[in-house]
Amino acid sequence: MAKSKHKPLLVTSFLLLLFSLICSSFAEIIFEERFEDGWQSRWVRSDWKRSEGKAGSFKHAAGKWNGDPDDKGIQTTTDARHFAISAKIPEFSNKNRTLVLQYSIRLEQDIECGGGYIKLLSGYVNQKKFGGDTPYSVMFGPDICGTQTKKLHVIVSYQGQNYPIKKDLQCETDKLTHFYTFILRPDASYSVLIDGRERDSGSMYTDWDILPPRKIKAVNAKKPADWDDREYIDDPNDVKPEGHDSISREIPDPKAKEPHDWDEEEDGLWRAPKIPNPAYKGPWKRKKIKNPNYKGKWKIPWIDNPEFEDDPDLYVLKPIKYVGIEVWQVKAGSVYDNILICDDPDYAKKVVEEVFANREAEKEAFEEAEKVRKAKEEEEAQRAREEGERRRRERGHDRRDRGDRYRDRYKKRRHDYMDDDYHDEL
Repeated sequence: MAKSKHKPLLVTSFLLLLFSLICSSFAEIIFEERFEDGWQSRWVRSDWKRSEGKAGSFKHAAGKWNGDPDDKGIQTTTDARHFAISAKIPEFSNKNRTLVLQYSIRLEQDIECGGGYIKLLSGYVNQKKFGGDTPYSVMFGPDICGTQTKKLHVIVSYQGQNYPIKKDLQCETDKLTHFYTFILRPDASYSVLIDGRERDSGSMYTDWDILPPRKIKAVNAKKPADWDDREYIDDPNDVKPEGHDSISREIPDPKAKEPHDWDEEEDGLWRAPKIPNPAYKGPWKRKKIKNPNYKGKWKIPWIDNPEFEDDPDLYVLKPIKYVGIEVWQVKAGSVYDNILICDDPDYAKKVVEEVFANREAEKEAFEEAEKVRKAKEEEEAQRAREEGERRRRERGHDRRDRGDRYRDRYKKRRHDYMDDDYHDEL
């Protein structure tokens, strides 16, 4: 009986599926919020800044344009306000495991100046008093102000002090939905993704000024006396060609002719003008060859930093207990959604792909909203132009009327004056 050729393929597929299931079984979703029914029971609105009349509020909304009108998030409302809201999550430690923090935000407004970031909080937090002064373990997300500041914050807390990333990361500034993802691994490496694509990566050892650097330059080092940093040298075997020095720089122009009216008695002996000698090669120099003793350009060497003391738990945050949004915005209208805290980057990527399945519908809705906005602006501009023209006409009529009154008054006065003179003469 012949054996099936497809058996090895089926076995391989089964093993791959089994491996995938085993891996996914170890993945843990700590917290996921899609702001569906019941979200208000998980989130606490803070009273921070409320007594000063500066507290903003969130509304449950899909926004002005979206890929799915039933897919709602929470949107900031009221301009020039502080917004603060938080949710308690199952306590989570990232020791010996990967931390993935991800969320989406759509800046529907011309934000002018304000934040769109998110925070992870440790320890006990009075959620009704959660605000800008509340300590946090991670602050991640965009911060925009004018046309110059388009910063993507990645701030981590270490031993009670906040450390911003040294790199100048840029956020998105258009009015569509964007996903921001921060991945922190047990080897202290990290990745920052926007819309599921890696924007930057590196290590906490080098990209934050938390620990002193492992290596420093040996500032007192000097270049060794026998260090040869000449890449090319003169060829010692090169010999000057015979007669090289006898070649003149210039020669008489062989094509020149004595003018017909030249008079030797008056003008002297005629000599042909000089021209560059094509055979002249300039001062002789030995040709260059590769230096067999070349060691490269000398650089100050790096040495171990005596002040560096490694902390294998550099990446470990204080146990996370809350996730919060605390921002100030000049113009409100940002829609937060799809908040995820887990230890599986692949699952986070699937969430992005799932939401972006409606990406084209969102773009079309945005373009339609832009058409309506521009048409409305043009209509208002036209009304303003018409109103301005009407006022100019009215001012013109007023000036003519005043001019007529002044002329009539002048004529009357002149007439009265002439009558008085006439009577005086009589």
